Amino acid sequence: MILETERLTLAPLTIDDAPQIYPFLSDAEVMSNLDQEPIEDPDEVASRVAAQVDEMAAGDAVYWSIRHTVSGAYLGYCEFIDIDRRHQRAEIRFVIDRKGWGQGFGAEAVSALLAHAAGGGLKSLVASIHVGDNRAERLLEKLGFKAEGYLKGAVHRDGERRDRRLYGLRL
Repeated sequence: MILETERLTLAPLTIDDAPQIYPFLSDAEVMSNLDQEPIEDPDEVASRVAAQVDEMAAGDAVYWSIRHTVSGAYLGYCEFIDIDRRHQRAEIRFVIDRKGWGQGFGAEAVSALLAHAAGGGLKSLVASIHVGDNRAERLLEKLGFKAEGYLKGAVHRDGERRDRRLYGLRL
């Protein structure tokens, strides 16, 4: 399903999106608050995107590419993963390319996902972010998410253990 906002088009991820995803998944600053190191190999990104497309076909997740409606610029992607239809919940994640930071694209995209989730029968969402990712924390709080938990040392990245904060939203 394609989602549209005032400035953005969120379309289901396809294998053809891999070349647009590669530049920001290889950007150390964009990846600094994600669970993995920057990806230097475009083929690895293509494999990851192919696996995500397979997850969508199996009904286990939904991934969207985020593009600027007017210019067509690729701005990032967002997703619902760990979809639990029995309990009507999922985890929401989003990544915005550096060129889109500070322009409200993340909030606009996530707002569209929240409306889609509520209309699709989900009752609750969780978001898990690295402690210190202030942009993501502000965005989630602005959209009504509440801090609900803290995972000490949950991620091993750059030779250290990093903490994560869990946010929840009831729809």
